[in-house]
Amino acid sequence: MHQRSKKYFEQFLLYLKSEQNVSPHTLRSYTRDLNDFLMFIDKKPKDIDNLDIRSFLASLHHRKLKKSSISRKLASIRSFFKFLHREGHVKKNPAKLVSSPKIPKDLPRFLSIDEVFYLMETPQGDSFKPARDKAILELLYSSGLRVSELTSLDMSDLDIKESLIRAKGKGRKERILPIGQKAMEALQNYLPERMSLKRKSSGLFLNNHGGRLTQRSIRRILLYYSRMINLEGDLSPHTLRHTFATHLLHEGADLRSIQELLGHSSLSTTQRYTHVDIGHLTEVYDKAHPLAKEEK
Repeated sequence: MHQRSKKYFEQFLLYLKSEQNVSPHTLRSYTRDLNDFLMFIDKKPKDIDNLDIRSFLASLHHRKLKKSSISRKLASIRSFFKFLHREGHVKKNPAKLVSSPKIPKDLPRFLSIDEVFYLMETPQGDSFKPARDKAILELLYSSGLRVSELTSLDMSDLDIKESLIRAKGKGRKERILPIGQKAMEALQNYLPERMSLKRKSSGLFLNNHGGRLTQRSIRRILLYYSRMINLEGDLSPHTLRHTFATHLLHEGADLRSIQELLGHSSLSTTQRYTHVDIGHLTEVYDKAHPLAKEEK
């Protein structure tokens, strides 16, 4: 990597972290994407043109990277040069002249209500592991959390009295989400087991040694239970998130409310500009979510 590129690269990462408040996951993606690009080109940023970028993308294609991965790397390069242009380090953004590869739009998989009920009954027993795993499954489906939001939950984010949870989403934005009755019951069964661990972190969901569960661990847990009941295809946290949204939509929830519950924009911003408050979202949830509806 050219020394001038390295200097600007570090400045850009500092800008993303301190001014844009991007998540650690997003920061790692930018770091990986731009490091690959700048190591491949090895020029001063002002000397890089659109042909250099096309050459880099062609190398990714020859390495048989997915189109979605190539598109993401191009987006990182565009953001980098946009920053350089704004700071006066380059005269123009050469990445603007490069088109993104067309990505086939596959429909995300979601579970039927019967599959959800079957899945939720799979963890059996009151010991630590099945109690924890049931709480994880119920909460992912109950509140539509991202896996990163689930693993970052602390005990202090859980409001048992009000059946609410505070999720820390992308860009460090927070939102308050209702928890369905079934998920609350699962959490209340899990919490005493959590308290019995000798060593505990502040995280809500822990492993046997008292450490916070990782995203990889959550995916492994879901895969284990999906195979136990022979679900078609592998079950991911995003599958449950998409199932949550699809079932709400099928039961009559409006798209705007679903957008807020999923955290596609922050709840505080929504309240300020559209006057959607937590009371309204809770009402929509109670009327539309299958598990909440069943308890009524």
